Amino acid sequence: MAEIYAYIPHSSGVADDTALEFPVAAGKIEPGASVTAIVTGSGADLDKVAESLTSAYKEVIKIDNEALAYPNAEIIRKVLCNIVPKGAIFLAANDTFGMDLAPGLSIKLDAAFAADVVDFEGIDGGSTLKLVRQELGGAVSTHVTCDISSGAVITIRPGVFAPAEEAEKAAGGSVTDKSGEAGDLSVKRRFLEIVEAEAGDVDITKSDVLVSVGRGIEGEENIEIAEELAEAMNAVVSCSRPIVDAKWLEKSRQVGTSGQTVKPKVYMAMGISGSFQHLGGLKGNPFIVAVNKNPKAPIFQVADVGIVEDILEFMPELTEKIKEL
Repeated sequence: MAEIYAYIPHSSGVADDTALEFPVAAGKIEPGASVTAIVTGSGADLDKVAESLTSAYKEVIKIDNEALAYPNAEIIRKVLCNIVPKGAIFLAANDTFGMDLAPGLSIKLDAAFAADVVDFEGIDGGSTLKLVRQELGGAVSTHVTCDISSGAVITIRPGVFAPAEEAEKAAGGSVTDKSGEAGDLSVKRRFLEIVEAEAGDVDITKSDVLVSVGRGIEGEENIEIAEELAEAMNAVVSCSRPIVDAKWLEKSRQVGTSGQTVKPKVYMAMGISGSFQHLGGLKGNPFIVAVNKNPKAPIFQVADVGIVEDILEFMPELTEKIKEL
């Protein structure tokens, strides 16, 4: 049975949503496999998040040190080299922090590296892991074999593995404090400060329903169509990066790794292709409705409901139907 470890990001004592996705991913790597969670930080918030993870993980390793109060990948790489055993499979989210952490860690552990994985097809022959990645902005899925005889460091696209139901994830685990094994935490890079983004006219992070538009909106004059639909749904208009780059909407409305992280209950993806940078801003497993005239758009792979249609024709019709109801 493969040894699998996962690094769990957290903030203010709350684990990132990917914490509940890693056990599901581990089951796809090898049925029945369990995964050990690793959390780093300092103080009461770390204790709180570590304890919360025991419902999903049989073992949670906690490393408490003031130097780890802010997630600096350079420091955490050093810690993980002392904690993760040789030959193990290590999982991290394919987000900004994970992309900083994982490549260098694979070199330090002399392990294979695979980035932005969207699915696993299991282990073949005991040392070959079959996995799936996406290329060309999600237009092509590539099936990759990875030699894990010396271990592997893998980043997983957030949101591609649906979290397990409560009954399935009741692990009844325990917390192991390995703070004394952290090792030398001296580094050249240090944390200075967090600069908060400027507030916009609306806060999309607080909305339960978002009508989000992408390239399919075609022109600034068509933003009004999305606003009419959002008004009918008591929702807020958000967007993907190309809309902000074109200056059709302000930066505060952008969803994605370079924009806002949102946790709506319903996400209407209108004319959005569904790149991992955009989907990286979606948390909380929302109900996703995707409308795109390209039937091969990657967004359909994560959508709960997918509709192949031109949004400029679809949105006015939906608005009218909602008004009738």
